[in-house]
Formats: sequence, C-alpha cells, structure tokens
Amino acid sequence: MPYTPMSDLGQQGLFDITRILLQQPDLGALSDALTRLVRQSALADSAAIVLWHSATHRASYFSTRDNGKIFEYEDETFLAHGPVRRILSRPEALHCNFDQFRQAWPKLAESNLYHPFGHYSMLPLAVEGQIFGGCEFIRTTDQPWTEAEYERLHTFTQIVSVVAEQIQSRVTNNVDYDLLSRERDNFRILVAITNAVLSRLDMDELVSEVAKEIHHYFRIDAISIALRGNRKGKLNIYSTHYLDEANPAHEQSEVDEAGTLSERVFKSKEILLLNLSEQDPVAPYERMLFNTWGNKIQTLCLLPLMSGNTMLGVLKLAQCDEAVFTTANLKLLRQIAERISIALDNALAYQEIHRLKERLVDENLALTEQLNNVDSEFGEIIGRSDAMYSVLKQVEMVAQSDSTVLILGETGTGKELIARAIHNLSNRNSRRMVKMNCAAMPAGLLESDLFGHERGAFTGASSQRLGRFELADKSSLFLDEVGDMPLELQPKLLRVLQEQEFERLGSNKLIQTDVRLIAATNRDLKKMVADREFRSDLYYRLNVFPICLPPLRERPEDIPLLVKAFTAKIARRMGRNIDSIPAETLRTLSAMEWPGNVRELENVIERAVLLTRGNVLQLSLPEVTHQEAPTLSAEVAQEGEDEYQLILRVLKETNGVVAGPKGAAQRLGLKRTTLLSRMKRLGIDKESLI
Repeated sequence: MPYTPMSDLGQQGLFDITRILLQQPDLGALSDALTRLVRQSALADSAAIVLWHSATHRASYFSTRDNGKIFEYEDETFLAHGPVRRILSRPEALHCNFDQFRQAWPKLAESNLYHPFGHYSMLPLAVEGQIFGGCEFIRTTDQPWTEAEYERLHTFTQIVSVVAEQIQSRVTNNVDYDLLSRERDNFRILVAITNAVLSRLDMDELVSEVAKEIHHYFRIDAISIALRGNRKGKLNIYSTHYLDEANPAHEQSEVDEAGTLSERVFKSKEILLLNLSEQDPVAPYERMLFNTWGNKIQTLCLLPLMSGNTMLGVLKLAQCDEAVFTTANLKLLRQIAERISIALDNALAYQEIHRLKERLVDENLALTEQLNNVDSEFGEIIGRSDAMYSVLKQVEMVAQSDSTVLILGETGTGKELIARAIHNLSNRNSRRMVKMNCAAMPAGLLESDLFGHERGAFTGASSQRLGRFELADKSSLFLDEVGDMPLELQPKLLRVLQEQEFERLGSNKLIQTDVRLIAATNRDLKKMVADREFRSDLYYRLNVFPICLPPLRERPEDIPLLVKAFTAKIARRMGRNIDSIPAETLRTLSAMEWPGNVRELENVIERAVLLTRGNVLQLSLPEVTHQEAPTLSAEVAQEGEDEYQLILRVLKETNGVVAGPKGAAQRLGLKRTTLLSRMKRLGIDKESLI
C-alpha cells in the first residue's frame, strides 16, 4: 500500500514520543517502549525491532512477550531469511495477513516468535539511506490499518531508526570500552605474573609462584607443571593444591608419561580443554586430582609450555568453575603460559649451569690435588742461588700461618709466583687464590672491585656484584702493586685486615670474611709513608712478614737455568724443536744487568726462539746487549723544602709545563699522571703559576 511520510501526531506529540524513545538504554527497552506507545495509540497490539548484521549475516529480534518480559533472539536461519531479508532486497513497506506470512515463511511462522495474528506490517529502519533492519507491527484483529494509521506507523519507524542507530553506536562504544578495559586488566595481570615468575630460578620456587599468581587472578585451586624427567618415559609433576587458602599443599612426584593427558599435549602442542569424569579411560592417570578433591567430574585445561618449537612442559589447571575457561580467559592463559615458558627455560638453564658448575668445582679440586702432588713444592719457581734459597725458606716458614705477607721487589722479579707458592703451601689451597692488580684498576672502580656493590649504588650499577674480598673468603687474596692504592681507600683496606669485616658500596650491612692477604709492590713503601703517600698504620699492618725478592742481576747463577726453562717452554708452545743453547750465549746473558729482571729475560728468549732456524738457539748479541738510556736525575728537594714547595718550584721553573722532556714530571722523575694526581691532592693549580 503506497503512503507518504506524514504525521498527524502534532508537534508536541512527536516531541513526547521522541523523548520517551530516546530515554531507553538498549534495544530491548526500546522495543518495549515502542509496544506501549503503539498500544496506547491503538495503532497495533505489539511491536518488534529486527536488526540485520551484514558482517555475520545474522538477524537480531527484540520484542515484549505477553507476560511483559523483554525477549531477545538471534539467528542466521529462519529469522535471518524472514521479512527482514525481504526489506533489504526491496526497501519498501511490507504488509500481509497471517496466512500470507505463513505461506512466505512457514518455519518462522511455526516458531515461538509469532502466534497467529490478523495483520502484519514491517517498515524499513534506515539512516542516511542505509537500511539496517525493520520495525514490525502486529494487529491480532482482522481490522487493517487505514492510510492515516500507516503514516503514523511510518513516523514511529523514522523515530525508532534514529534512536536504534544511536543505541547501537552507544552499545558499540560500550563494547569497545569494555574490551579496552578488559585488555588493560589482562595486561596488568600479564605484567604482574611476568614480573613474579621471571626472577625465579629455583624450580620449586618457580612452580610455587606460578600457582600463587594463577590462583589469585583466576581462583583455580589445582595447578601443576609436568616436565619430562631424566628417565625416559617419565614425567616430573610439580603440583600445588589450595585446599587451605593460607597453606597450599606442594607435591612433587614422578609418573609414567604414556597414556596421560600431558602426553597428548606434548604430541599435539595445542591447548586441551575437557570435562573429565572418574569413568573416563584416562581418569586413573589423574588419580591424585580426584583423590585430593573428591569431585566426580573435573574441568581441566592443559596448556603447552614451549620455547620456540621445543616443548618444555605442560601447565595443567583444574578444580575451578568451568566458566573460568572463557575464550577471553583462554587467550590470556595462553599468553601467561608463554611467559611461564620463558621463566621455565631460564630455570632449566640455571639448573644446567649449576650442575656444570658443581662438576667444574669437582674437577678443580682434582686438578688442585694433582698440582699439590707434583715433585716441586714451588711449581714454576726456578733458582738455586743462595738468594733464592733464602726466599724459598721464608715462603716455607710463613705459608702455614695466616699472617699477612708483603712481597717486595723490582718489576719482573716474580712476585706473583711467590704469592702463588705461599697460597699452595697453605691450608687454604683447596680454594683458588683471588688476584687483583691495584695499578691496573681505575681509582673510581677500585673500591667497587675490592668490596663489591649493591644494585643502584652508583650510576651503572645495574645489579649486585661480589667484591674480591667476598670471592676470596676462606682463601687468599693477592693484591699486586698495593703501593698504587689511593689514599682514600687505604682506611677501608686496613679495617678489613684488622676486623675481617667490610660493607659493600651502597649498603650498611657488615659482611664477615676470612681472607689471608698477600700484598706485593715494587715501590719503596717506607719512603711513601714518609712522603705521606701511604698510610703508616696500613704499612705496619702489611709489613708483618716482608719477603724481599732479589733482582736477577744479584743471582746470575740462576740465569742459565731460567734460559733453558724458558727456551723449552716457549719452543714447545710454538711447535719448535730447540735442544741446544751455546755456552757463549749463556755467559753473555748471565753477564747482563736485566733491569726488567725475569720478565725481560723471558721476552728476549721468546724473540730468540722466533728467530731461530734449526735446533740451536740463535741469539743476536748486539740487539740484546743492554745499554741503559741516560736518564735525568730526579730533582732533589732543597733544605727545608717539603713536597708542596718542591713541586711548586719546579713548575715555576718549567713555566707550568708538566709533560715532555723539559717538563716538570721529567725533572721530578715522575710520570705525568702521577704528578697531576699529586698536584690535585696538594691543591696546586699550574694555571695560577704562569
């Protein structure tokens, strides 16, 4: 029946209808309000809204039943292929009686959506020319609508179109907001669980933390992780049961893998979700679960724990409301399982590292025992001179005690070898000696390296670090070049020697240590004490048992032995066969001064081995004959002149030049860096002198 979009409701009537319909919160309430309005105006006995979802090809139905309750229905069959599909294909009003309706859509007419009626009308719901559904009106009597009534129905439909579109937009926005809120909450859960488990390296602690977090967020009471054990065909099960909220029960067991649900997941690498009854064939493999909780039916969710394409284990969740395992929660649990997999991979790697470390410790002990059983008690120390014999007797004398030893000697005399001999002959030789060169470490890092630091103690301290004193507990600590230790650090070293305790940087917690200190230096500590470059109390503490190593020039009878030993060692390392050393070569080397001592001699022999062709050591005598370069004598302080005045005078005489052949450092016999350090300590500014 043709009609035109007119209304005889009046301005106020349209306003009231629009206001009432706009107040409805959702489509169900809108259909209910529409039904009440058309009944009040005697236009129809009922009304309904049918929406079309083009993305899914489904239709939704909203109406009010005879009992006054709002009814909602959705499908992709009878309703979706009913009158709304006709409206979409032919965008004009649809009118019919019940017989015509039943003939066109028989299955829909037989459904509980419709009862026999007199007349039916569906008008298209459209906004901006786009049809998105239909508004249907039903009269139970045989009285058809008049032209004026059709116009009023059309007016209602136009208003409903606008309101329904707004409600749909609002619902969509609410859904989007709920989705964002849920994603935000899920992200928080994911971050919380990730932070909780990633730091756990012990397997028991990791499983306990996983169980605690999953129980907290999902109220799941039975959580376990199944891992393949070292024994083939066996699974190690780590379980936690929240029978008591405050005191969960932790269990570890070993079961056969064959036939279990975990085996299915290991093979499929997919999530397994099922309801398991006691009569199920696999129920005996879950006997622990049924015995613990006593339920006849269990809802289980098993998730694979994977690292790349490798299956690490299975996360098994049970004893919970089956509604927990919604699509959204399963997606979140899958993400949680990925994080647990990373933590599990770390824990397994840590276990392997710990196992290898224990093996290395055992091997180290075995090697130490072998080293202690060698014929020579002094390992690599070579010498038969009286001077070296005296040194070795002192080593034997002091080794068994825990006294601090100060080894004095020029550069290259073998101070570290003597320190190692003292340690190997001591009662602490079951643990390796810890070494540290005080001159090789920047002053700013020396304290951290010696005593350790806490995380955040200074910029760049991203983690806790153990210092050398902690590493040397129950062992020996060898401090080489101790004379180069900064003055400000010396009191802390003195305290450790006296009290056997210290604090890490960034901490006020005292750490006890049992360390035997062996120090070495090539500097004159007595003079440094007099010059206030070294603390006297620390010097006396270090100088309990001094051992002075003779320079090589004072034990020339040892040079032939050293030459032969170095030649054999270096030739073996280079794959050379040198079995003869000319006597003239030995006499020449024995007559040299060797200011670099044993180290210089070894370097000369290494060069000779490199240049040798044949099996007789060839030494180019003109190249190795030592001639000391003439050096300027160090500037001597004048009478009554202290260090400050001496440096000040020399700087003035050199016009503030520190480095170079005519600089103050050269005049004073110091390194440039040493002079600058002393100037800073004494508060001398060279710029003010020029």
